[in-house]
Amino acid sequence: MSSSFVLSLVTFGWLACSILYVSLMVYRKPFLGHVAKLSAFLVLFAHTAGLLLRWKESYDMGIGHAPLSNLYESLVFGAWALMAVYLFFEQKYGNPVFGAVPSLLAFLAMAYASFSPGVDSRIQPLIPALKSNWLIAHVITCFLGYAAFGVSFGISLVYIVKKKFPHSKLASLFTDMRVLEEFNYQTIMFGFLWLTIGIITGSVWANSAWGSYWSWDPKETWSLITWLVYAAVLHARSVRNWRGMRVAVMSIAGFGCVLFTYFGVNFLLSGLHAYATK
Repeated sequence: MSSSFVLSLVTFGWLACSILYVSLMVYRKPFLGHVAKLSAFLVLFAHTAGLLLRWKESYDMGIGHAPLSNLYESLVFGAWALMAVYLFFEQKYGNPVFGAVPSLLAFLAMAYASFSPGVDSRIQPLIPALKSNWLIAHVITCFLGYAAFGVSFGISLVYIVKKKFPHSKLASLFTDMRVLEEFNYQTIMFGFLWLTIGIITGSVWANSAWGSYWSWDPKETWSLITWLVYAAVLHARSVRNWRGMRVAVMSIAGFGCVLFTYFGVNFLLSGLHAYATK
């Protein structure tokens, strides 16, 4: 069984999970939440197995490296990180109704990676710039940050729905507003920490690869913009006591920066990270 086959099955697994989470929101049956959560953990296990199998396959080909080197692999790992972070917080807060957005995003990332003709899914040798021990540390930390921001994006959408339509059946499914705010704050803090580490490891790696800690490459610049947006969210919350709707809107705007950092920069701007479009 190849990693491509396993990861293709995982794509539809995340679709099934998103349907289960949406069904929970529509029918409000507690057992659907348990089924959705169990399914998500099973699919995450299969997703992990697919990544490890792809890693092994690269060694079997004599070009062994972590599956983090191109657009296909980063999309697959990004989907894994998104659901891993989400399930961590679901386990912590015990509320499965937030899972529809993260699981749908994971499905879309996997579907794009698996079925887009512009994405090459073949295992390829590392280009010289990526032959570094910093590759794993930099990519994993950045994507853990992005994943947490994706979860925050979902929570922010839920918060806005509950705020705008407080008496709707959908709003009644979600937890107390204060719990939503705390949940959102915790995920932003988690993501901000990992993105900070990701930027630091990237700077150290850039110095060893290109002789400079910072080159104002488009990817670097937009990573910094994303970091500043979330820094502003945390600053406004702690210093100006911003809560609720303001934080939710800023979180959604921040995730827009995340998406542009990943997709927009890759396809619209050229730079030292051009290999990420392949």
